[in-house]
Amino acid sequence: MKNTDEKPRKPRANAKNGPSAGAARREAAGGAVAVVAPGSSQTSPAVIAFLRELDHPLKQEIEALRQIILGVSPEIREEIKWNAPSFRTTEHFATFNLRTKDRVRIILHTGAKVKGTATKGVEIADPAGLLEWLAKDRCLVTFSDSKDVRERQAALEAILRAWIQLV
Repeated sequence: MKNTDEKPRKPRANAKNGPSAGAARREAAGGAVAVVAPGSSQTSPAVIAFLRELDHPLKQEIEALRQIILGVSPEIREEIKWNAPSFRTTEHFATFNLRTKDRVRIILHTGAKVKGTATKGVEIADPAGLLEWLAKDRCLVTFSDSKDVRERQAALEAILRAWIQLV
């Protein structure tokens, strides 16, 4: 028997028709992103379904950022964690925060388990000033639109490569 004190679950996304995912990636990223084919060993059917149903005004930017993250390394895998697309190699290192509707946020973290970096911190080069530190081992990268994604793509890729080496 189900506990009646449980909160009802919120639906994760609402269906919304729009351009194909491939067209959205090309448009959002100006054609600069290497597209990871659906069904590749990096992609997840759960993430593809989640994004298909996602109702977010910056859906194209989310998809472009997803492709950028997956394109950083063939070792990166995706799944749904904390009700959003999340990325891992041996540990989770990045998760979308989709709560805000006027920007897209990616949280860079060191996984679910507490590590030494929680007290000593993470040192990472950020010449473009993308990182907003939330804790010693967790930061936020925020994008406002497609132009922002395109202009800061190279800096994000460099940060992601360095971050993956830390986790």
